[in-house]
Amino acid sequence: MDFKLPKYYHPDFTLPEFTGAPDVRIEAAPLDGVAPEGYHSTSMYPEYFKINGKWTLAEESRMDSSVVLRDDGHLDVVENRNLRKGDKVILGRSERGEDGIFVHNMAFLEGEGAAMDDKFVFRQGRSRETSYARDYDKLIQLLRYEKEHGKVVWVMGPAFAFDFDARNDMVSMIDGGYCHGLMAGNALATHDLEGALLHTALGQDIYTQQSVTNGHYNHLDVCNKVRRAGSIPNFIKENNLDDGIICSCVRNNVPFVLAGSIRDDGPLPEVIGDVYKAQSAMRDLVKDATTVICLATMLHTIATGNMTPSFRVMKDGTIRPVYLYAVDADEFVVNKLLDRGSLSATTMVTNVQDFIHIVATGIKRENDKENK
Repeated sequence: MDFKLPKYYHPDFTLPEFTGAPDVRIEAAPLDGVAPEGYHSTSMYPEYFKINGKWTLAEESRMDSSVVLRDDGHLDVVENRNLRKGDKVILGRSERGEDGIFVHNMAFLEGEGAAMDDKFVFRQGRSRETSYARDYDKLIQLLRYEKEHGKVVWVMGPAFAFDFDARNDMVSMIDGGYCHGLMAGNALATHDLEGALLHTALGQDIYTQQSVTNGHYNHLDVCNKVRRAGSIPNFIKENNLDDGIICSCVRNNVPFVLAGSIRDDGPLPEVIGDVYKAQSAMRDLVKDATTVICLATMLHTIATGNMTPSFRVMKDGTIRPVYLYAVDADEFVVNKLLDRGSLSATTMVTNVQDFIHIVATGIKRENDKENK
């Protein structure tokens, strides 16, 4: 099947509920990092604000942040910790126009584009039992489309580094141009580089799963060697490595963000230990993403879901959806993402090794068909 982006349905601001709505209320932030009382907190949906009688879209959004009106009329969505004293912050807790705020949760649904439904109306009754065959087919076509037209960011837990086939399948995705950014932690990168240098992960052979003598030192030795080299690219070059996910990212100039954890060994030089700097780096990488795929990492998945809106305003002014996938063997993880409000996510309960093999094989099959 050919992939086609769904149409964005703009709200009809000539309707009485919009023309009769008041302008938003605005109050200055009292201190750096502090929002005024009654601030409006954003969702992942397109949000419009009535300013001087005109409804304006906040073009770059994320969940749980404030909206700041700049002097030039532009609306910035800002985490409360990044507010500065005097910033003009929008107030209002209603989202159907009463406070001059409209949350457009039906933007890509044909028909009632300006529906006034509550933004969390879809939370209850959503089943995790999905038609995965159809989900895979849609994702395969989406990735083939995004290779030329979008930006795909993968968010990965360390499970990939422990499996021979999963690593190879992910490398084929990166080499094939289906990955434009990678977010992970110290563990994924460390054990993937351990696999590249020593063919082990956590001291076990990646393919046979046989433990090797003193294998528990392997990932520590790799961390030490990378730190001695000064960077991951230097380590790869010094050891003439060309195997695995991180090597593929470096070879293809795919940017990656490694966010630190209190559990980290080492860590690798590129790991960002300051959690707020790590969050900002993740947001910088994901802010222009059009498809985000989160795999077997609960905290990274929830964090990414919170900073990823359901829409993207493109350079030509068109508005398109952002696709967010959450894949995990534990149903609790994908349910927790939805409970946090990331209702636009497609969730798949399966192990990520099978997931990436089905996706990589499916893309190869479709590409082979096209090339015949």
